[in-house]
Amino acid sequence: MLISQVKGTDGTIVVAVREVGGEAKAVIGAGSVYALAMEAANAGKSLADVIAAKGLGETVDLEKAYAEGRFLPPITHPDPAHLHLTGTGLTHLGSAATRDSMHKKATEAAEETLTDSMKMFKMGIENGKPKAGEKGVQPEWFYKGNGTQAAAPGADLISPSFALDGGEEPEMAGIYVIADDGTPFRIGFALSNEFSDHVTERINYLYLAHSKLRMASFGPEIRIGAAPDDIRGLSRIKRGAEVIFEKPFLSGEANMSHTFANLEYHHFKYGLFRAPGDIHVHMFGTATLSFADGIKPQTGDVFEIEVSEFGLPLRNPLAVAAEEEIVVRQL
Repeated sequence: MLISQVKGTDGTIVVAVREVGGEAKAVIGAGSVYALAMEAANAGKSLADVIAAKGLGETVDLEKAYAEGRFLPPITHPDPAHLHLTGTGLTHLGSAATRDSMHKKATEAAEETLTDSMKMFKMGIENGKPKAGEKGVQPEWFYKGNGTQAAAPGADLISPSFALDGGEEPEMAGIYVIADDGTPFRIGFALSNEFSDHVTERINYLYLAHSKLRMASFGPEIRIGAAPDDIRGLSRIKRGAEVIFEKPFLSGEANMSHTFANLEYHHFKYGLFRAPGDIHVHMFGTATLSFADGIKPQTGDVFEIEVSEFGLPLRNPLAVAAEEEIVVRQL
């Protein structure tokens, strides 16, 4: 089942559900995806059962809503500060080569010397898929921001004026709510664009944290339940009518050096990420970047990420913010 939310003609949130390829219907009396998820989490019920109990109403034309700019992120929090955008990298087979090529110095070190990227990747290969009952190695981790940095499907991904680059990262994201007793619950998975500044990251690996403090987009729909083992999609960039970049991307545990469960454990092991009522959107990495192919996106380019099992493609144009003068004043 796929679930999403759009703005109704009266400005309220309409929650829509459908099967892949099917017609979307509004969930009767659903205030939001967040409200449904928290009801399920706190009652010990599945989200599907909560939806079934409420019933389905009128048909929702998702394509029309997309064209009219009425899609919201597929989950939102009444207080955006309680939605956390985070992620992890070097988790996919092939991702090390992409990242390593970005970080190598002009003068190569000895062949036996591994970069930090390669060391982290090797750690995942060796112990990112632990046996049942065991804990695997912890991955790279980064913070992107809160709900104020979540761009709706179809909305601009706004790069700061000081950024040196604004490039896409096509990824799967896990979508979670924290129940009132502090238990994390996964709603499902969604397409995401973990928008980053790869030029800044390339200057020095210690700039990774800066490079990730950017907007992100996810959706338009959440696929409720576990992710397929082998996920295959396309990442493309359109400049006007021209496709300037198109490349397949792979995800799912068959194409990863970590299990989703291991990555989830190493995020939610921190108590601060189990605050009751919070939402987490955790992005799981990629091995496909247009930046690695020498592409430099321009204002107005449209990023498009598509996987058939996850519903409508995720589209976002690139925009650049106006320059701001930041002055810290003394009280």
